[in-house]
Amino acid sequence: MTELDVAGLQRRLAEFAAARGWEPYHTPKNLAVALSVEASELVEIFQWLTPQESARVMEDPNTAHRVTDEVADVLAYLLQFSEVLGIDVLAALAAKIDRNELRFPVPKSKDRHSPE
Repeated sequence: MTELDVAGLQRRLAEFAAARGWEPYHTPKNLAVALSVEASELVEIFQWLTPQESARVMEDPNTAHRVTDEVADVLAYLLQFSEVLGIDVLAALAAKIDRNELRFPVPKSKDRHSPE
């Protein structure tokens, strides 16, 4: 696989799990729990950092590696969860952005942070 795509990554994850006999454990509940655990591990890296320190987290190679690994873990479980439930993640995201654009229209004033 030379070009990365969601379907290709989902196939690789499914093949990885199948080769190890892990499919029985990849239920929606278990995958949702695993996703939450991995997201918590990502949060843990930032737990006691100031906003300024968190903005520079990728400057330290060791921390950058940890952040990158946790992001990969979160994405892997999200893709596996979506595959098991038949959710097209890109279509779901596009639809959610569409709904958010309707829910949160761009303010008419130039200063987007000022009250109307």
